[in-house]
Amino acid sequence: MKKILLVDDHDMIREGIKSYFLADNNYEVTGEASNGKEALELYEKNEYDLILSDINMPEMDGMELIKNIKLTNPEQRILVLTMLNDIVHIKKLIATGINGFVLKNAPKTDIMDAIESIMNDQDYYSKDVYEALIHNISKRKPTQRLTYEKELSTREKEVLELIAKEFSNQEIADKLFIGIRTVETHKRNILEKTGCKNVAGLVMYAVEKGIVS
Repeated sequence: MKKILLVDDHDMIREGIKSYFLADNNYEVTGEASNGKEALELYEKNEYDLILSDINMPEMDGMELIKNIKLTNPEQRILVLTMLNDIVHIKKLIATGINGFVLKNAPKTDIMDAIESIMNDQDYYSKDVYEALIHNISKRKPTQRLTYEKELSTREKEVLELIAKEFSNQEIADKLFIGIRTVETHKRNILEKTGCKNVAGLVMYAVEKGIVS
């Protein structure tokens, strides 16, 4: 059973989210915290497969919590569940290397889909987050990236285009007639070559470079 650390300063929200897993044999909320400071203390003493965290919290907010965790363990899976949907916060969160972003008003199915995707090593960003990112990028000229970039191969560009169009790894494999492990290898190479930390970063890169419109 996968262990989840749930971080939110509202008791009612934590209770509601915990109820999602009552009849689920795959996941269990084994840790709860009302702010980033409490969460960090729990994290240092326990292991969690996934951290599900709000951003706006007292004492230590979610942004600071995520930075602390990713600094010591970049591979830790983190799903952000928040009401903050402005582009500034979205881009800052993506830069921390989070694995998913879902708004609190999303239905239970979206949250569960996000968790499943992340646990299968696929980043998850809700449709409105993608739309906000693409709308923001399309309004400005491409900027010079600070990371060193290597030229993508033709195949990598094909994979990146399908990633940006929200195709799953299996769908990309089927579309390009290649194995799913080959897709995963291409994705890792693309992340390394572009300097992006996650799929949302790749979407921004693809739009900036004109790989997708």
